[in-house]
Amino acid sequence: MIKKTLLAVALVVSSASVQAQSVVDGNWLFSMASPFGVVNADVVLITEGDTLAGQFDLGNGRVWRIENGTVAGTRISFSVNRDGANMTYLMSADIDSDSVVGSASAMGSTSDWTLTRAQ
Repeated sequence: MIKKTLLAVALVVSSASVQAQSVVDGNWLFSMASPFGVVNADVVLITEGDTLAGQFDLGNGRVWRIENGTVAGTRISFSVNRDGANMTYLMSADIDSDSVVGSASAMGSTSDWTLTRAQ
């Protein structure tokens, strides 16, 4: 009986010490309208404490890495450098379960963007 109790206590302590995954973490589908057409990408978001990392995969070898990423609850902000251009998007958003609505600013203009959790 004592062995079973100790095992149960060890399992509870062990599972309590494992951090829960953030609602931000995961695979997402990105979409943003631009003057050049709609930009779509597969996005991976990874949190570690209040730091956000990950990348946008636009296909054909085009990858935009998330830089300067932060997380505060369900609010995220980060920057990405557009490949082939001297342009940095400053991006922020609020995550609501499996959807995200955000804004991106670059070169004096602002665009809305969305993420939908990939299934």
